[in-house]
Amino acid sequence: MIAKRVIYRNFRNISEAEIEFSPGVNVLIGNNAEGKTNALEGIYLMASGKSFRSPRERDMVKFGESFFEASLIMEDSEREQELYFKAYSGEITKRRECKKNGVTLSKISELIGVFRAVLFCPEHLAIVKAGPSERRSFLDIAICQLKPVYLKSLQKFNKILTQRNALLKQISDGIADESLLEVYSEQLARESAFIYRTRYEYIKRLSEFVKVFFSELSKSSGDDAREVPELVYKNSLKITEQLSEAEAYEHYIRLLKTNTIREIGAGVTLYGSHKDDIEIYLDSKEARQFASQGQQRSLALAMKLGEGEISKEYSGEYPVFLFDDVLSELDPKRQRFLLSKLGDRQVIMTTCTPPPVESDAHFVSVEGGRYLFS
Repeated sequence: MIAKRVIYRNFRNISEAEIEFSPGVNVLIGNNAEGKTNALEGIYLMASGKSFRSPRERDMVKFGESFFEASLIMEDSEREQELYFKAYSGEITKRRECKKNGVTLSKISELIGVFRAVLFCPEHLAIVKAGPSERRSFLDIAICQLKPVYLKSLQKFNKILTQRNALLKQISDGIADESLLEVYSEQLARESAFIYRTRYEYIKRLSEFVKVFFSELSKSSGDDAREVPELVYKNSLKITEQLSEAEAYEHYIRLLKTNTIREIGAGVTLYGSHKDDIEIYLDSKEARQFASQGQQRSLALAMKLGEGEISKEYSGEYPVFLFDDVLSELDPKRQRFLLSKLGDRQVIMTTCTPPPVESDAHFVSVEGGRYLFS
């Protein structure tokens, strides 16, 4: 899978631009605040349906304009396709518009998974030390691009969770009874069980790739290559062995029904997929506490490379790799290792200085929202 061309209008600081990419390494090079990350943001928007910088679509509209448009021409193993995204500023009440090959999509979820991308930015280097929500987000974004049914389940779970939390608060305040709570509990347990099963299988496979990449990275960086990482699924069931979806449901519904008083007292749901995390170990020690900064960054790199491998296993072709100024955060050895592992993949990266890549890389100079081919 490759991104062939992206077209912008009124996107961030970009008035109008059309950027073409090669199938290999593409480098957007320029000073800060010139529009490098903006270009990457629009490409990622087509993969995930949202920005990695702002939760509000209106923030992507160029100042003084009423809308933005972005189009991506991509090619997978079967054919060339065009994806289109339009959103409006806060002054306009129209909803966003999404199209695939000229056909309007009724829901943004129909866009997700058509074009797949692995995003790697400086914030991801802290995923080992970050909180559980960051690792859940990593999981959800990766899986949603592969399995539309997972996205639907996640959306349904979040809606039920919001309703159940509101009901618990009302019961706690004495303005509602518990009659509806059992219905919400059963619905929440059902979605949690499906999400549990999907996340468990993904983390299990990802852990295998992380072991391989971490070992190779340690050897190339001069670190101790004997240290073995492991990713473990931590969930509110507090069960580490693999359960079937039906078994997970029984565990979740039991927890929700037997802890009603505790949840009413707290006014929130205490069990479910929103409490999940990935525990990351290095030689059986928690990496968050005991791994060095270099080791933590190597683990983050290994997780992102593993994400790409799982995507290829699932679809038969690699996703596009998007690197937003991540090389500047890595030492030269890790830079070379990362780039050496991406020879048969398309890479679109941003940088202020030339990276240690092969001379056949496709360079694009960026200045004030304009993109000039070197």
